[in-house]
Amino acid sequence: MVEPVLSLQGLRKNFGGLRVTDDLSLDVLPGELHALIGPNGAGKTTLINQISGLISPDAGRIVFCGGDVTASAPFERAKLGLARSFQITSTLPNFSALENVSLVVQARSGSSYRFLGDAAKEADLSSQAMSALQEVGLAHRADIQAAHLSHGERRALELAIALAMQPKLLVLDEPMAGTGREESARLVSVLQRLKGRFPIVLVEHDMQAVFALADRVSVLIYGRILMTGAPASVRSDPKVIAAYLGDETA
Repeated sequence: MVEPVLSLQGLRKNFGGLRVTDDLSLDVLPGELHALIGPNGAGKTTLINQISGLISPDAGRIVFCGGDVTASAPFERAKLGLARSFQITSTLPNFSALENVSLVVQARSGSSYRFLGDAAKEADLSSQAMSALQEVGLAHRADIQAAHLSHGERRALELAIALAMQPKLLVLDEPMAGTGREESARLVSVLQRLKGRFPIVLVEHDMQAVFALADRVSVLIYGRILMTGAPASVRSDPKVIAAYLGDETA
């Protein structure tokens, strides 16, 4: 039996009298792209905030790479190889694309933060950063300030930053949010190339992207997993259609 990279075991989370994660259990297997879908308010962001350590569950366990990380801080999980991107772009606007990624490489290598301005000038850091930019199609934009990149390019830059962490698990929170059709298609192509190198948890409302990319899909409704299965099975399931997909199946 294959050991999961990430195992969520009976997670519960309440905000006041509202239960947003309700005895939820879910496994992410090595090498798979596991999509998490559901309507607004289903609890998707709360769940991945628990996975990344931004908030703590009220009950249950989170096991990552065989170790219990339920009480671990976000930076501790990042050191173990859990990398996350956010719904809202979180790059440094006044730094170039190369500098943004180089700083992550610098942090991973344990270099001092006292010389932030020189990070991209160090050959080894720059080489690793350029490799990550190449993977997401941004090498030709390496010297452009993040503030001057298009929205889709900034989403790709966030992905390059996550890759520079050398992740054992990549958690992507709506990477296509706010992108146009062409930019979304480019991001899908990047993720297709990355599939299999490491497991990916993808939270996304773009169903075309989800069904093109996912190995398995979990449908979250009111803090519970309604169904987990192959994309074709999820897409045709009457309960999923009634609860969420609707016209997406047309």
